[in-house]
Amino acid sequence: MPVDANKQKQGALTVEEALARILDDAAPISDIETVSLFDAAGRVLARPIAATLTQPPFTASAMDGYAVRASDVATLPASLRVIGEAAAGHAFERPLAAGEAVRIFTGAALPAGADAIVIQEDTTRDGEIVRVVSGSIDPEHVRPKGGDFAANQALLDSGRLLDARAITLAAAAGHATLPVRRRPVVALLATGDELVLPGEAPRADQIVCSNPFGIAAMIRQAGGDPKFLGIARDTQDDLKAHLEKGRGADIIVTIGGASVGDHDLVGPVLGELGMSLAFWKIAMRPGKPLMFGKLGGQRVLGLPGNPVSSLVTTRIFLIPLLRALLGLAPESDRRTTAVTTVDLEKNGPRAHYMRGRLGRDGAGRTTVTPVRSQDSSLLTPLADADSLIVRPINAAALVAGEPVTILPLEF
Repeated sequence: MPVDANKQKQGALTVEEALARILDDAAPISDIETVSLFDAAGRVLARPIAATLTQPPFTASAMDGYAVRASDVATLPASLRVIGEAAAGHAFERPLAAGEAVRIFTGAALPAGADAIVIQEDTTRDGEIVRVVSGSIDPEHVRPKGGDFAANQALLDSGRLLDARAITLAAAAGHATLPVRRRPVVALLATGDELVLPGEAPRADQIVCSNPFGIAAMIRQAGGDPKFLGIARDTQDDLKAHLEKGRGADIIVTIGGASVGDHDLVGPVLGELGMSLAFWKIAMRPGKPLMFGKLGGQRVLGLPGNPVSSLVTTRIFLIPLLRALLGLAPESDRRTTAVTTVDLEKNGPRAHYMRGRLGRDGAGRTTVTPVRSQDSSLLTPLADADSLIVRPINAAALVAGEPVTILPLEF
């Protein structure tokens, strides 16, 4: 919901307050697509699915050996006449009578009349006669019909993230395609006269535009569909023209130009286009100049231009929004603790998301070490990091060995 200008002047929102506003009324996308099993990885199931068949469809052998009647091998040793063979996909059709056995292999259907498997290690064979000399009947050697699932049994719920396990189950249950939620489309717009695309030669007063490509990778990993709108120059007309290209997206993400400087035009231009502003700064570092609002049915997230700030705020705010639009559970359980390997200073009035590297100490505890620099413009330390050390507002100083909250950078 919009925030009036007077309230904005009273101070920045906390990370928790900002995230709550971003996630407010973020319902799962209702659009459904049908995809093949080969294209289903990482998608979110849109409807529950049930089995179309029974698995296993017949009582099967779990071992190589002989299919027998349990009563015929109750007393050992026992001699039985081998009347045939059963292999996977090649059932033995004749029922088994008393005193008979069928040579059987893993995955083959048990012949009618058989109710047990004798493994081949417990037997000796002489022509048509098999002699069971040791062992006992193990029920685990027989896979009963329907032991995994039955036809019409519910298997996967709506909202399930389709990983290898879920896709394998769906395939075994007879589904060649699956109904999935449409990926949220995220339009990415970089801003600034100082930017050129990778591969282009920058002038002496320009830099290479890198942020959209890292953000796009995070969006794809989270199940979204990134669309790059290009680089808008620092004029209102060019900003409007680029923003118009993103009209069909679920989320518009602008990068840079959302602060309050003379050349920060993103907020005013979006306001002219009709955006309802929810907030434009948060008590966080890196990433104080963060903007969020609604433009019609679209959500607009304005990220800071500093590369580290841009990627960290993507992790903290955009990824949870994508999960909400996909109907996935919140990530609150991803936060855990580790012991710091160095002393940490008292924190100030903004939550600090320090970049860190996880490890293990001699006692087997998870440790975290801040990377060499926390400068929000440096990308090499960020590339070395695998986690964020979460330092709350006004957190007390810590000494090495004390626990801290961490959030993995991967998700």
